[in-house]
Amino acid sequence: MEKVMDPSEESTTELRRGRLGVIGVVFFVVAAAAPLVGMTGAVPIAIVLGNGAAAPGAYLAVGLTLLLFSVGYAAMSQRVTNAGAFFAYIGRGLGKNLSLGSAFVSLIAYISIQLAIFGFFGGLMAGQMGALGLELPWWLWSLIAWAIVTVLSLASVDVGAKVLGILMLLEVLSLVITAVAILIDGGPEGYNFAASFSPSAILAGGLAGSAGIAFAFAFASFIGFEATAIYGEESKNPKRVVPRATYLAVGLITALFAMTAFALVTGMGASTVVEATVEYSTVDGVPLADPAAVLFALATDYVGGWMATVMSVLVLSSLFAGLLAFQNAASRYVFALGRGGVLPGRLGSVNAQGAPQRASLTTSVITGVVILVFTLFQLEPILNMFYWFSGLAVVAIVLIEALVCIAVVVFFRANKGEEGIFTTIIAPVLAFIGLLIGEYLLMSRFGLLAGTTAEGVDPSVTSWGLSPLGWFLIALPFIVLLAGYLFSRFAGQVNDDFIRDELS
Repeated sequence: MEKVMDPSEESTTELRRGRLGVIGVVFFVVAAAAPLVGMTGAVPIAIVLGNGAAAPGAYLAVGLTLLLFSVGYAAMSQRVTNAGAFFAYIGRGLGKNLSLGSAFVSLIAYISIQLAIFGFFGGLMAGQMGALGLELPWWLWSLIAWAIVTVLSLASVDVGAKVLGILMLLEVLSLVITAVAILIDGGPEGYNFAASFSPSAILAGGLAGSAGIAFAFAFASFIGFEATAIYGEESKNPKRVVPRATYLAVGLITALFAMTAFALVTGMGASTVVEATVEYSTVDGVPLADPAAVLFALATDYVGGWMATVMSVLVLSSLFAGLLAFQNAASRYVFALGRGGVLPGRLGSVNAQGAPQRASLTTSVITGVVILVFTLFQLEPILNMFYWFSGLAVVAIVLIEALVCIAVVVFFRANKGEEGIFTTIIAPVLAFIGLLIGEYLLMSRFGLLAGTTAEGVDPSVTSWGLSPLGWFLIALPFIVLLAGYLFSRFAGQVNDDFIRDELS
């Protein structure tokens, strides 16, 4: 006799539906992008080593590229709803073999960025608490955050969205207040839109030179925006929520980065912004040793010392929000791979709250072990853990985004619908070209991004001068993609399950 599946059993492999609306998804995505961290870490470096006063234009250009990417990405979300969005989309367009390879690359990317944030959080927390007299090692702070994030990830997804919502709103509010205060004042020279947004200024120094450095840091700052479709299964109406959340998240992040970066340039004066940034960020004669000091100094000058104090706390909450966002993203990829039969099937189940419990715990075990390994070998939390893993993550994500662009074109050529030519061809092709350029810039400037240059090489001047570790890290996403592709071709029944679940 055929077994009748109990409804409760059936639901154990499905994420809890109807939990998130547009705003809830946007909270996760903007939290993952961590705009306050980008403004304190990446933008000052993009100004000094990149294209100076035109750094806001570089962020705007990258944001527009990702908006073009979002056109095809959002259109695919109308046809496919899956917790493993990237590889489900690639599978629909380019087949199950590349789909599986891209799934492992995406998983590496999300776990890597989470590890990078653990390092940054632990190092920054140890420094700030140490200044207050509470001396604890960085790894202990990282493990405290690790434990809290693990617990929150086991709750219903809307609980995490509420936590992220509060943290994100405070973070964005602090940036907006500071930017508006600076722009109302006008700074020492007034507004100079041409210096920040004219094409000639943005491309000054060329893609192989200073402009390329600014673009590389801008691409790195946007990582996380693509997570909208990951929450499709848990949204109230995925065909409506995912596209709206994608456009809203990318638009919000782009506007926030471009406006705040322009405010920083205005606050220091376009003609002297490089020198002022160096002055603010220099510690013990080392320029850019404390890039966060640039935003904090301007917040003090134009708003008040209280804002700098608030921001120093919000940087930590921003990092924590990013940890929770990427924990959710990584665990949903593990869940989707478990449910599809690629990873052990037990990972494809959910708990009573509708959260992917085993997948989340597996993700936590991996990150916890890596934290302990870095502690054991006495590696630095920021100089090593943060820079190495963040560089690896952004190269991996941009690689997968480029594949998604190709998959969109191929899919809609074979499955024509009401979508227009701009959605199905023009926007994805333009986005692919932009992402391809971005990937080259990220890889050629990887030594600067990840701190993995060969001995004697100045990464601000020389491209590609990488140490063996640097070459390994930029090659790893491509190696994993190829390995996953080859595994898929010979995996047999596992991939039959995978194709039915993810790509049907």
